Amino acid sequence: MKHESASMSIKPKSAMPAAQSAAPVNPLDPAQMLSLRHWDAQAGAPASQTGGEVVVDCGWGRLIFGQTFSDPKRLADTLQAEAPGRRDLALYLRDPQVVVSLAPQQLFIDPSFTYRLDLAITPAPASADNWRIRQAHADDAPEMIRIYRSRGMVSPLPGFFDKELDREHLDLLVAERRDGSLLGTVTGVDHRRIFNDPDNGSSLWALAVDVQADTPGVGEALVRALANLYRERQRSFLDLSVLYDNTDAITLYEKLGFVRVPVWCVKNKNPINEPLYTGPDTCSELNIYARILVQEARRRGIGVEVIDAEHGYFRLSLGGRSIVCRESLSEMTSAIAMSRCDDKRVTRRVLAAAGLRLPEQVEAGHGTAFLDFLKRHARVVVKPARGEQGRGVRVDIRDEENLIDAVEAARNFCETVIIEAFAEGDDLRIVVINHEVVAAAIRRPPEVAGNGKATLRELIERQSRRRARATGGESRIPLDRETESTLAAAGYTFDDVLPEGVSLRVRRTANLHTGGTIHDVTAELHPALADAAVVASRALDIPVVGLDFMVTAANQPNYLIIEANERPGLANHEPQPTAERFIDLLFPQTRSSQRTTETRHAI
Repeated sequence: MKHESASMSIKPKSAMPAAQSAAPVNPLDPAQMLSLRHWDAQAGAPASQTGGEVVVDCGWGRLIFGQTFSDPKRLADTLQAEAPGRRDLALYLRDPQVVVSLAPQQLFIDPSFTYRLDLAITPAPASADNWRIRQAHADDAPEMIRIYRSRGMVSPLPGFFDKELDREHLDLLVAERRDGSLLGTVTGVDHRRIFNDPDNGSSLWALAVDVQADTPGVGEALVRALANLYRERQRSFLDLSVLYDNTDAITLYEKLGFVRVPVWCVKNKNPINEPLYTGPDTCSELNIYARILVQEARRRGIGVEVIDAEHGYFRLSLGGRSIVCRESLSEMTSAIAMSRCDDKRVTRRVLAAAGLRLPEQVEAGHGTAFLDFLKRHARVVVKPARGEQGRGVRVDIRDEENLIDAVEAARNFCETVIIEAFAEGDDLRIVVINHEVVAAAIRRPPEVAGNGKATLRELIERQSRRRARATGGESRIPLDRETESTLAAAGYTFDDVLPEGVSLRVRRTANLHTGGTIHDVTAELHPALADAAVVASRALDIPVVGLDFMVTAANQPNYLIIEANERPGLANHEPQPTAERFIDLLFPQTRSSQRTTETRHAI
């Protein structure tokens, strides 16, 4: 497949000719542009110019063009007719404060800025060698939905893409890797084609880049490509809305030539928008693993008290019930269950007694007898008997010198060190809550992509910053001996330049805290793996557990269980409802009467 420039021209969907521009000389002048004149409801007689009140389904919700409404009560009523689970919004309103005053308990002014790009000065195209931008196809829907959900965005309902991709007023673009997987997506709305917009405008929505993307510049390239598409159609401007505190996005848009314009957005007070109208987040100091649970609790009206933000402790209260948690570890997990997971030797004995399959394992001791274990297995893993987040773990050790060094390093974290037979395959994490499989994901070690210019040190630091942003600072790639050793095994050092187009794995382990990425495989999980996970949770007698498997593939029955985590991270498992099921466990009376996602396995 030949991959062109990331801002390649996108051909129109049909032979429909582009409308000739009717825009004023300056699309940034509020006195001339109907879309910028937010005062004087009668000015311009909007309904007579546009053919009526205009509402467009964009998948995530409806885009309501406020300048086409002459009656603020009609606009307020239309906005309140929002469907469940959608995120409608009204833009370009005449006197937005009047509209909100008609339903102050239901409506609010969104704390976002509107930016406009004068398409007469469209920025230069961006280039990409290992991916391209193209129009979306109906069969891209699953990947696009996955990307939306990875970013916590509302995704279109089933069937939306089938009927909307052929609509002339919507333009969905995707960024595609060479292997056909998607890196990101953006939606454009052509105002001229919808209602013969007197301002000859267009707008950008639902820009989303895969949270696991290892390629920089995808979002910028999608913006450039959409701007060029509308410039070719002779549109006058491209608008977008961005939260006032999204400084990274605002910096990018201003670099591309966007400027702020006086346009306000009005939305409904619904659970999706709750963080936008409830005031400052009092739980913002919690890490991402605690915050996802606290946010779900708040949505259900459960009281939240942060006890120790630095270490993830909080108390949830509802009625007469109060439960203290540390991230996903709650008072419902007994001390005995926690101790079974805390010591990997005990975990192994409990799971083996339940008939589950585990790799062979020995304690290192303080002599050199453990070297015989390496001779028998050729490849081994070293790990502290107690510990978490991959600290002190060394994988795929093949010689005595490195084995002795790894054992000594592991003793810095725990006096007792385990040596385990190395298992080939994929690293699979299965999350079990209340003895039901809720999520399954393949975890992959971090990789970087070469550009022929940057050193490996620079590439790793850039990818580490991307992983930190995507995980609220929880995931970073350390420039330590393990990373250095992984590079050396591939014939590189930190100061070498990775050739353009070459991808290189920079860690052996897939732990998320050291830069690993996570990829949902719940839908394809083999029943034998799900059953093994549930048997393990019951054997450990633990209500919430993350089980680490080594598997040949997620849809195959072969496995070895290598670890059980009593405090698994429930973030980054989108689209699976991990936080919802956790709060269901703690406060079953708040559980939805109809689950949005069916639990797949329980025995």
